[in-house]
Amino acid sequence: METLEEEEEQSTMMVDRFPNEIIDDILSRLPVKSILRSRSVSKPWLSRISDPSFTILHFARHRTAVFIAAYDTLTRKRYFLSAAPDGGPVTHLITFDDSYDTDYTAAEHLNGLVCFTCTKLFSGNDSVHAFIVNPSTRQMFKIPHPPYKTNYRHICFLFGFDECRNEHKILVVRKALRSTTVDFMVFCMSNYTWRKINADPPADFSWDRLSCDLDAGVCVNGVVHMMLLDSSFDILGFDFKLEKLSFIRVPQAVVPRVNVTLYHRNGQDFMKSNKPFMMNINGCLGVVCHDSVTERNEIHVWILRDYDNRVWVKEIVTFPESWIEVGSPLPLPVDVYMDEIIFSSRKVSGNVIRLHVYNMKTRCFKSLPQVTLDDQFVSSENMRFNHIKCYVENIMPL
Repeated sequence: METLEEEEEQSTMMVDRFPNEIIDDILSRLPVKSILRSRSVSKPWLSRISDPSFTILHFARHRTAVFIAAYDTLTRKRYFLSAAPDGGPVTHLITFDDSYDTDYTAAEHLNGLVCFTCTKLFSGNDSVHAFIVNPSTRQMFKIPHPPYKTNYRHICFLFGFDECRNEHKILVVRKALRSTTVDFMVFCMSNYTWRKINADPPADFSWDRLSCDLDAGVCVNGVVHMMLLDSSFDILGFDFKLEKLSFIRVPQAVVPRVNVTLYHRNGQDFMKSNKPFMMNINGCLGVVCHDSVTERNEIHVWILRDYDNRVWVKEIVTFPESWIEVGSPLPLPVDVYMDEIIFSSRKVSGNVIRLHVYNMKTRCFKSLPQVTLDDQFVSSENMRFNHIKCYVENIMPL
């Protein structure tokens, strides 16, 4: 009678009789959880699944999921969750004790990885902490701070992807405390090292304009973009292939008429910032303007359709019901997948997170299937859901 080990070995030998291309094609169609388990079948399978070419093949299948970040203000624990795009219960991915005193957080996803940053304003060299998260493999890696030679007034971490080298990178922009000097450094995920970049300012641009903060970056076609939060809201771009900076002027209509808007809801007064922000819209750079939403119940999305010739096209999104009455915090775009802009009020009703989607082709809204939470995240009144993104599963190790 054969032992269990002998049966597994015989089964493996039978499977390995198939051509490698067929085995790879079958494995690449499996869910990530099944693929990770398959690594223990045999050493040849471990080698095959760990090969970068298999990672690329699996990623090409485009399995989409929803990434959700939650924060408990009482316990100061941060939770990373995921959900299927067709709704259903969430899956708990990672929990970590967030002892960082931060003013705001940001989450940017690229090719299956999420860069999560925690920022404390006006705190110099230690103002930003960045983490790379792979929701598919449930791995997390803290980006080390770049080497310091002086004190910096502001440090900005920007997530990017070098398409020529097929690797994720982090761009750090630093400005000295008592100087106009601006440093650019790149962290490469392939070898986990920092490298200084000698980047000259674009034509007709002065480093003095970097005296203010930078907005969170948006990477499009190998170029990471950063919005200047001065009165212009123009955009700087850093090309990872050429390692050069470019300058993009936004349409005049992007500049809000007033910085903040006061509005009333349920007998209470609220204040809304009108700062525009960037998004990746189907491989194009987009800028969302929402300064007139309380008056017209619509937002304007400017899309840079022709990047080389700087041709912007405006998309008007009209809400089917009063924007003010939808909920608080008020709904704004959180991500774009294919031709659909995903909105979220970040409001939990019972144990349900409600997401709304605007289709840019049909120009209509629809509700996504409900994403349900378990008791751990519903019972706490201190739980905040502040980041919801779409990502494509990727088994790339960190």
